[in-house]
Order: sequence, then C-alpha cells, then structure tokens
Amino acid sequence: MATSSPRLQHLVTHDQASHPFDPTRVRYSPRWLGLSAALGAGTLATIALRRGKFSRETVLALGSAAVAGAAYATLFEPRRPVLERVTLQSPNLPPTLDGLRIGQLSDLHLGQPYTAANTRWAVAQMVREQPDLIALTGDFVSFENAIDELADLLHPLNAPLGMYAVPGNHDYWEGLDDIRAELEPLGVEFLINANRQLRWRDGLFTLVGIDDIWDGHPDIDQAMTGIARDTFTILLAHAPDFADVAFDYAIDMQLSGHTHGGHLRLPWLGSCCLPFYGTRYAAGLEHAGTTQVYVSRGLGGMPLRLGCRPEATIITLRHG
Repeated sequence: MATSSPRLQHLVTHDQASHPFDPTRVRYSPRWLGLSAALGAGTLATIALRRGKFSRETVLALGSAAVAGAAYATLFEPRRPVLERVTLQSPNLPPTLDGLRIGQLSDLHLGQPYTAANTRWAVAQMVREQPDLIALTGDFVSFENAIDELADLLHPLNAPLGMYAVPGNHDYWEGLDDIRAELEPLGVEFLINANRQLRWRDGLFTLVGIDDIWDGHPDIDQAMTGIARDTFTILLAHAPDFADVAFDYAIDMQLSGHTHGGHLRLPWLGSCCLPFYGTRYAAGLEHAGTTQVYVSRGLGGMPLRLGCRPEATIITLRHG
C-alpha cells in the first residue's frame, strides 16, 4: 500500500486478490437472510399443516405471484434506469461555484445483460442535460470482450470542464490498459492518484481521483499533492468506503459507485448484499464526518434489482 494514511491501511482488511469475484467477498444483510429463512420456514410449515387443503386455484395464485416477483426483479427493473437529480449543499462551497452541475455515470459493467442499452440511454441523458463536468466512477466492463463496446457507446459524451474517470476493481480484472486505450481518445482523463484544478465561471475547485482500493494502489498523499487546505475538493473514488480516509484529508465531497445499491433494497431491510469496501456507505447521499458522499447505484451489474433501479445522476452543487 503506497500511502502513509493509517486509516487507509486499516481499511484494507483482507488480502487483495487479482480477480475473481466470489460470494465470500460480499456481505449479506442479516435482515434479508432472516426474512428469507422466515418465509421459507413459514411456507413449509403451512404446507405441512394444511397438506391437501390448498385448492388448485390457491396454489396457482401463489406460484404466479412468485413468478411475477422474480420476473420483475430480473426482467423489468434491471433494464429500467432512472435519472437521479441530486442537490449537494455545502457551506464550504464558494458562492461562485453555486449551481455547478456534475454528470455521474458509474458501474456500466458492459457484457452483462441490458448494460449496453442502459449505457446508451444514460449517455443520451448526459447529452441532453449538458452538465459542466462528467465523472465516470469505474467498473466499465464485466468481461474483457466488452471493452470494444466502450468507444461506440460513450463517444457522444462531452462537457465544458472535461470528462474524468477512476478505475474500479473489474477494470483491473479485465484490462485497465485496454479500457484506457478506448476512452482516452474520447477525451476521458483518468485521475489515478492525481488531481486537477478546475475553473467554473469565477470559482476554482479541485477534482481528485484515487486508484481502486481493491486491486489498485491508492495513494491519497500523492493524490492531494499541491492542494491548498481551503480549496473546495471533490474526490472520485470507485469504492465508497474510502470516504473514511477522505474525511481525514478535509475532502468536501466524494462521488462513488461499486455497490449497485445492494441490488435488492427495500425499506427497513436496507441493502441485501454489499461488496468489500462498500459496506459502510451503500447508496445515495451519505456522510463520513463532514465529507458528503454520493454513492451511485450504477447502470449495470448482475441483472437482479428490486427497489434499486439502475441510475445516471445529475448532481448540482449549492452553497449554504
């Protein structure tokens, strides 16, 4: 680990492996597991107590409900992305930056079902909305053979302040060099342990990008080199749990992805399954001390979504 940050060293709690994804690298919600167990046990108990007493119509109705629920979660919601409009308000934001708009796309996961169509839709939203800056927060592909799709899908993107990206764990697994070779000719700049000072109207801010914590070499000290303490700073970090480190460095806002919102996300139950480095901050607007964290549910991933539709995001910054 190439940083002196004690909190970052503490955050890395397992041996970093280059590929493959496996279920042991996901935290499953006790509430979701408990509900599943209770429903299964209740169904078995009811059948045992009332064996032979269910009418054919009742059995068909129960079966139809189960099939409909599964179809919705696998066939409908994963291919119905939404445009989220988010306002992030900060007293540290210079009044001259009030109204700055950032378009965020995350976790395209090309190669999975519906992801090409979702990405094409999301790019169209960005073209229509014309944000001042576009942030791409990693996991562009799920499979190496989908890298060739990137340029065709993303070439319409453009923004006055530029387009900036950070890698995700899947990008390392499938070929980060090839991904960069597809995106950099489009004007996408990868910020890997680096920063850029940007001007919007009469205001200045700094955009910082950190390497992926799972398979990259994040160096927050290098990334923050040359940034004045009072500069309004926005961090792009694929994994949202990096916010615990960002707070130590007085970073004002962090934009992340990685979690897909937990795929299944309902009131009280929360997120069903969350990956390493995405267990503390799961979806939407979160806070790590004074650092605001926005976690996109992303556009792709495993085609299973419930209460957790894929998203593209327009973020508006406000002073106050």
